[in-house]
Amino acid sequence: MTADRRRSVPRTDAVLADPRLVAASSTLGRAVVKDLVAAVQERARRGEIQPEEVADVAVASLPGSASSLRPVINATGVVLHTNLGRAALSAAAVDALQGAAGHTDIEFDLKTGRRARRGRGALDALAARVPAAEAIHVVNNGAAALVLAATALASGREILVSRGELVEIGDGFRLPDLLQSTGARLREVGTTNRTALRDYVRALGHETGFVLKVHPSNFVMHGFTSSVGVSELAGLGLPVVVDIGSGLLAPDPLLPAEPDATTALRAGAALVTASGDKLLGGPQAGLLLGSRRDVERLRRHPLARALRVDKLTLAALEATLAGPESPTWQALRRTSAELRSRAEGLRDELRPHRIPSDAVETASVVGGGGAPGVELVSWAVALDPSLAAPLRVGEPSVIGRLDQHRLLLDLRCVPPDLDVAVRAAIVAAAERRGG
Repeated sequence: MTADRRRSVPRTDAVLADPRLVAASSTLGRAVVKDLVAAVQERARRGEIQPEEVADVAVASLPGSASSLRPVINATGVVLHTNLGRAALSAAAVDALQGAAGHTDIEFDLKTGRRARRGRGALDALAARVPAAEAIHVVNNGAAALVLAATALASGREILVSRGELVEIGDGFRLPDLLQSTGARLREVGTTNRTALRDYVRALGHETGFVLKVHPSNFVMHGFTSSVGVSELAGLGLPVVVDIGSGLLAPDPLLPAEPDATTALRAGAALVTASGDKLLGGPQAGLLLGSRRDVERLRRHPLARALRVDKLTLAALEATLAGPESPTWQALRRTSAELRSRAEGLRDELRPHRIPSDAVETASVVGGGGAPGVELVSWAVALDPSLAAPLRVGEPSVIGRLDQHRLLLDLRCVPPDLDVAVRAAIVAAAERRGG
């Protein structure tokens, strides 16, 4: 019986000739489709499916794209969730990515037929958003921006930094290790909780390359604390490099305690470093804004070539800067009343399916190392925690958070037009759990 079944399984070339699989090969790659067909053929040999079902099952099993990355719906309440890719790109940025996928004029002037400044559109858009910056440069992430600054301005010399600002930036990476890898030496001043201007003055010397001011973006210290502002540090007569981290370009009344590039530059910073995929709401990028002399020095340093951003990043960054409000901006500003109405609507729509749920008030956070301590009033759909796993592996994947023995689907980061998809995902997850 087994031998007969094996003989009846269609040959690989015959299955691959199916027009549906031929079309899939053009988008997913022949190797991907062939491996999938082989796996389905093996199922037929084991008797799990009928031989004549091989092509249909293979078509039904095709992945949505050639990439293994899966889109997810972020219902965690963390607006910039590092594990979920931080900022979601705007529709304009997505369109820009698609437009830049082929050949572009990234370093070519179409009018003159000569070489042009790389990424000039993105750089001009960033300069327009931060007029206080004399010059702009972009590298591939925020840490790279700080590394380039330390290498070009202080390699072999000292960087003065407060002990209270020697932070760990995630996944075990620590700021002191990052800076020392450039060949610079750290000169720590002050104490963990209190640093005064006199601490910097005492440490200044002919070996000082620059003074570094770091925003402790992923924690908050309360109590007997003090630090020195940018304007005071600028009065020391040495370049002041300010790592604001989160990428806020100008003051935002929603986040009054969050440092921004414009304010730091106007206070006298020679250079500001920031990330593009946080509060700016764009792609991963390292932003360098500051004096023409210092930015040009960084731009011409040999390391700048190794940290260069590609055309896709530049396209998405320009569209984020010049285009409509980003999903990050929208998520931060959704009102409690809107979120409550949506949560109650989802709860009511789940009742006919007999899925226990409730609409509950909760708190969202910025995340991504931005605005530590800030909580935003939000609303979520509370579900049985046993739904967490089936929701994660479903289609679409919905990621919530477990809180007090319940699963919360916080709607702050979920665009309203995805509410229908969330409801369908919950129903499907409940059915799979029941099965």
